[in-house]
Amino acid sequence: MTDIVSIADSSLSARISATGAELVRLRDRHGLDLLWDGNPAFWTGRAPLLFPLVGEAKGNVIRVDGVAYGIPRHGFARTSHFALVARTPAACTWRLEASEATWRQYPFDFRLDVTYAIEGGVLHMTAEVTNKGNRIMPASFGFHPALRWPLPYGKPRAGHEIVFERDESAPIRRPIGGLLSSARYPSPVRDRCLALHDGLFEDGAIVFDRLESRSLIYGGTMRVAFPDMPHLGIWTKPGAGFVCIEPWQGHASSEDFDGELADKPGMVSIAPDATRRFGVSIGLIRSP
Repeated sequence: MTDIVSIADSSLSARISATGAELVRLRDRHGLDLLWDGNPAFWTGRAPLLFPLVGEAKGNVIRVDGVAYGIPRHGFARTSHFALVARTPAACTWRLEASEATWRQYPFDFRLDVTYAIEGGVLHMTAEVTNKGNRIMPASFGFHPALRWPLPYGKPRAGHEIVFERDESAPIRRPIGGLLSSARYPSPVRDRCLALHDGLFEDGAIVFDRLESRSLIYGGTMRVAFPDMPHLGIWTKPGAGFVCIEPWQGHASSEDFDGELADKPGMVSIAPDATRRFGVSIGLIRSP
């Protein structure tokens, strides 16, 4: 049984765990860490995968055809054991399939394949969700990488910012007890720039559910691209050494939503025998 796989090219190296098929290390060519180390004083995660939910359902319960199923925040993939199904020096693919344990939480027959591939100094993370059943399958998927804040290139923590591909002037959402508030708040983005500081996160994550951009630059050094993902969360614990830049398809339920899973905002419908792809890439825009 393989627990950890290492992949690399001349510019980046990565390690991926069988638990959650989670990226647990990302380093540049000098061996400098770009990913959070999971310090339990703040948060033990590094880059969990969110499936079949992003965020939380009301009461941690979803409803399918009127039947209630208990499921934790962000779903079960992040704590599940994945099987390694392919491996090369610069890529690996992991698989999770439906089982008795998953059916008790999410009554659909699925296959989830997650591929990590490093090419040209860019880490590509691709998830493919296949509906193996005979009925429409509602699903969400999210990436949750925690990047170092500050990055290891000399810029102070207070000097870090996120520059979006496009202006993000639409109001944002905020969580309340794990659910999204029905209220909307003015966007903190100015001229495509989000200046990072702990005060942004005193009320939790910033949620962009009307996202215009499909890429951004973090810290002047890293590009995060997410062409398949229409939503974005940005989060940290104030004082921690990371910022999570989280491209999503879907988001937590609104505080007033308690309906069928298929009607939950942000879900996609996958037809029988069909596959839905979700992807994110992370790379350095220059070699420090």
